[in-house]
Amino acid sequence: MTRRHADPVEVRGTGDRPTHFLWRDRIYAVREVLGHWKESGPWWEEARRTTGRPLAAAPVADTRPVPPLSRCVRTEREVWRVEASPGRAFAPGVYDLSLDPAADRWTLTRTTD
Repeated sequence: MTRRHADPVEVRGTGDRPTHFLWRDRIYAVREVLGHWKESGPWWEEARRTTGRPLAAAPVADTRPVPPLSRCVRTEREVWRVEASPGRAFAPGVYDLSLDPAADRWTLTRTTD
């Protein structure tokens, strides 16, 4: 069963790989890294905030300048999918750990057991 979360976690690692994380007062040991990728946030939200209007074509009477989309800030996060358990006696589960590099904050975003 897969569950979504937005729980802050503390992550420790060696090099650029997580090896342990603290979640709900338990330390989980990473047994294996199953995947690693980067995700971009919704750029259209930033475009809407920047222009003050949806991305649809502006009416002819609206002469406000539209900033190029290249100036939109895209929020990126790094995601690590790991197999981990809180001890050898416990069955492992799959966990998605997300790093927001701008805030230097880790979040547990998904669990699968």
